[in-house]
Amino acid sequence: MARQARGLSATGFYHIVFRGINRQHLFEDEIDFLYFLESLRRLKTETAFELHAYCLMSNHVHLLIKESKMGDISLVMKRLLTKYAMYFNRKYERNGALIASRYKSQPVEVDEYFIPLIRYIHQNPIKAGIVGTLEEYRFSSYRDYVHGGTLTDTDFSLGLLGKDEWLRLHQVSANDHFDVSGKINPSEEEIRRKILRCTEGSEPHEIAAWSKAERDTLLRQLKEKEGLSIRQIERATGISRGVIARS
Repeated sequence: MARQARGLSATGFYHIVFRGINRQHLFEDEIDFLYFLESLRRLKTETAFELHAYCLMSNHVHLLIKESKMGDISLVMKRLLTKYAMYFNRKYERNGALIASRYKSQPVEVDEYFIPLIRYIHQNPIKAGIVGTLEEYRFSSYRDYVHGGTLTDTDFSLGLLGKDEWLRLHQVSANDHFDVSGKINPSEEEIRRKILRCTEGSEPHEIAAWSKAERDTLLRQLKEKEGLSIRQIERATGISRGVIARS
């Protein structure tokens, strides 16, 4: 079966994630981290993409990249991963693939999820228990945002909120999880708040007792306007997924 073509971004932004094959480490020592970052820096100069966030973890990497021309992202990632895999295999005397399957990439919109996505990328080391503060971790772009640097393009992100608000939001420990599409999966409490706004204060579990017409109108609103999935609505309201789908 042919591989599905990657989606192209109208904004040029992509959230990239790749992992070591069989979850093996991509970086064995500090020199490996530094080699990858230097390769990223050189490639950035050669191909003129923008790097808006990154975080290198031992067995996976997050990048937020803006390509200069539509479709450039494939060339950028091919050159980056091929060079690093050759370096790693040569250094550690191994053969074969280093990256699990294809790297994952999805277009990212410049919307209310943009800054939370950057925060999510930067908070990976804290969630993994590696460090206690964002600034302690050396192999993410957070320090470039705080102190300045030459690798990360920080002006766009800081300009959306201002540096003080950007930093304040980064100190908030968020439980949201971003998939590689760049969209956010809301927590149960956020889903509840969305429903409360739509019902003008009625709790989610009360919807099941509404008249069929009122209930179905609300269910359609939650799906079409609020962007909630059938599963999310089912868990919040207790209404069966069959009923939600048919509404």
